[in-house]
Parts: sequence; C-alpha cells; structure tokens
Amino acid sequence: QVTSRTVLFDDGTKKTLGIMLPGDYEFNTDAKELMEILSGELEIKLPDENWKKISGGESFEVPANSSFKLKIFKVTDYCCSYLK
Repeated sequence: QVTSRTVLFDDGTKKTLGIMLPGDYEFNTDAKELMEILSGELEIKLPDENWKKISGGESFEVPANSSFKLKIFKVTDYCCSYLK
C-alpha cells in the first residue's frame, strides 16, 4: 500500500520519494522529517494535535522520535526530507 525509494546525496542528505494508496497508516520517526505532498488528498494527525487536511502542494513537519497517523483518500505522491 506504501512504496518508497531512498535517495542519498553526495552532501549526506537523504530523501524518500514514494506513493501511498488509499488507507489508514501510522509511521514512526527517528529524525525530524519534512513531508512534501506532491499530489493527493489526506488527513494527518501529529502528536498532540487534531486531524488536519492536506492536499498536493502542501507540506508538514514531523518531530523526531515520534509517530503520526495518516488517512489517505486519493493516491498520494510524497517527498520526505530528513532534517538535522
């Protein structure tokens, strides 16, 4: 239901490019993440926050060492950057 590819850059940065099919998901983080939604429609629940609607062209940050929930309504393409 979720497919991703990791891209490593010469400067040591790492990004994940992927696609998520409709469904409910929960992910855990080690590092702080910037999730850029390239296309699709979803809702996100970050720690200690209410559900929030996100569409293609929007982004959100996820704290390190936490978890977040997603409800994917349409096929969603994303780019995840791991922040220091």
